[in-house]
Amino acid sequence: MKKVNVGVIGCGGICKSAYMDAMVNQFAVIDVVGAADKIDARAQWMADHYGIRKMTVDEIMDDPEIRVVVNLTYPESHFEISSRAMKRGKHVYCEKMMAPAFDGAAELMRLAEENKVMYTTAPDTFLGAWEQSARKYLDDGIIGRPVTVHAQITMRYQPESPFFDTKPKHFFFPLHYGGGFPFDLGGYYLHEMINLFGSVKRVTGFGGNLHPQRVFTNPKHPRYGEIFTVDTPTTLLAALEFENGVLGTFHISSDSYLSQSFVVTGTDGTMKLGDPNITNARLSVTRAGAAPPLETLLPGMQPGGAFGGDTGLPDDDVQQLVEFTPPQTVELPLLHGFYRSCRGVGLADMCYALLNGRRPRCHADIGYHAIEIIHAIQESSRSGKIYDMTTNCPRPAPIAPSAFSATGQEYTLDD
Repeated sequence: MKKVNVGVIGCGGICKSAYMDAMVNQFAVIDVVGAADKIDARAQWMADHYGIRKMTVDEIMDDPEIRVVVNLTYPESHFEISSRAMKRGKHVYCEKMMAPAFDGAAELMRLAEENKVMYTTAPDTFLGAWEQSARKYLDDGIIGRPVTVHAQITMRYQPESPFFDTKPKHFFFPLHYGGGFPFDLGGYYLHEMINLFGSVKRVTGFGGNLHPQRVFTNPKHPRYGEIFTVDTPTTLLAALEFENGVLGTFHISSDSYLSQSFVVTGTDGTMKLGDPNITNARLSVTRAGAAPPLETLLPGMQPGGAFGGDTGLPDDDVQQLVEFTPPQTVELPLLHGFYRSCRGVGLADMCYALLNGRRPRCHADIGYHAIEIIHAIQESSRSGKIYDMTTNCPRPAPIAPSAFSATGQEYTLDD
């Protein structure tokens, strides 16, 4: 089949653990030509293990055969690499988020339009199995009309926690500028909410950087005892008003103990969503009639159907018993592919979009809208006013339900 040549810039942890194997071995439409990194040994490792070329950034930018640059660099480098690629006429797929701040994201959107290139961003997990299945169930009315959505994820990132990196001279990534927890993990929840309900109209919020001055408290850290400054928001709490009328809450914090909740309420039921950072999580719905009712016999009644035979009760009482069905919770089957958690589905979809002349599902306007939401929460917290969003984006096209094998799920992207 026809493939799209891509070049990867940034061969660190996320490339090694999540992206490269999927790009090389999982998706037939992607042809990884080469990889580059400012640390030469990282690019060499990718070349040795995946049979690709070790390249420099300049070589990737100058190669006319490479159509897409996959930007997997550090958040602070996203703007530099993406803008440079766009100016060279390359399409860009960028790891989350597109820039450390909203103004940088706005400039990237301008450059993409100016240079007439396709621009897509992570996270792409909203294309996964449970995320797409949840959208179909909601669109089909399984809980009636959606009324509210509630998203919460907290995790304690402190110097003494087991997640804190003790080796590099820099402190843990989710406390870096542009890589803070709202940017690092918040995008997964925001992208899925946009996938389910579309654009946000208004935002009000509280929080920010609650404890900017901290101390390295792990004796094994090379900077043990030193004070360091956290220059990124760490706890945000917001109320969201979607353009379609759905109301939402969004709570994300790296200052609190681990907790996670993602729930949609509707006029006829409630759906419990999974963790949007993975793609094979479980879905459940609570609603009347979610499962066949159990037969219940009252004193004097006889078995034989729901209320078979002569119950000895007035007809009106029998009718009330028949109509009363208590809410029940059932697990929902996943209707879509891409249930194996990996990155690269969005890149594969982008490649098919280039080949088929359609809009990519991970279009950058989703990431642009998401980063403005985080910006809006901080602005509302500072001003004490409701923030009116300046960006909007259409809901991405859904992926068709399928029962393909894991190796054949890619077929649903070739639309």
